[in-house]
Amino acid sequence: MVKGLYTAYTGMILQEHRMDVMANNLANANTNGYKKEGVTAQSFDDLLAYKIKDNSETYRNPKNIGVNNPGVKIGEGFTDFSQGPVKETSNTYDMALTDKGFFAVEFTNKSGETSVKYTRDGNFTLTEEGYLVTRDGDFVLNKNGEHVQVDTLISDTVINTAGQIIQDGKVVDDIQVVDFEDYNYLKRYGENYFEPIDGATMKDSEASIYAGFLETSNISVVSEMVDMIALSRAYESNQKVITTIDSTLEIAVGQLGRL
Repeated sequence: MVKGLYTAYTGMILQEHRMDVMANNLANANTNGYKKEGVTAQSFDDLLAYKIKDNSETYRNPKNIGVNNPGVKIGEGFTDFSQGPVKETSNTYDMALTDKGFFAVEFTNKSGETSVKYTRDGNFTLTEEGYLVTRDGDFVLNKNGEHVQVDTLISDTVINTAGQIIQDGKVVDDIQVVDFEDYNYLKRYGENYFEPIDGATMKDSEASIYAGFLETSNISVVSEMVDMIALSRAYESNQKVITTIDSTLEIAVGQLGRL
């Protein structure tokens, strides 16, 4: 079999996967607090070198590494946690973080099970009972891990940069903001939530809270569109490679065989 077909085929698969990731980024360009996703690639020679240096097999017990298919392999996905632009809304319960950190919310799934998720989206609102919730109705948590609640009859509400909710000059609640030592131990959940996995280490966040502001997504629509055009060209190039190899095979089978 002509190995160039494998190379072009794996290249098309990679570009298709990258296109899906970029399309999802563009779809969430207006989602508050959304963090850009990306994907890496691994070449065949890198994978081969990695396997050769693998010490898990004994020296005198070599292991078959499989079929030799040159090309490219879809690598790990990653999330860009850089801060997005901040916009002013003048809404008391809209909040933006100025540094690394996350709001803690109590998420309830369809089965009624609750768990703590973390988000940068500070687009909050109040229920009739005075609970601070996300737009999807998930409860925002305070530093004690309890639901944040205020008195809805008091209109004079101030939220300072430390996350303290002040009504009539008294602190009525304290919004929880946490951070993690290594974001590689955070897994995306849905569009805007993150959840820690085994190995995650939580720490205090140094971020300040600014009420009346929202952090927008860190997606640059122009950059994503330029990259999408480049991906389309790369996909078309791999298609042309397959077409070219197919034509050479046709000549080899249909014409050289008659000589």
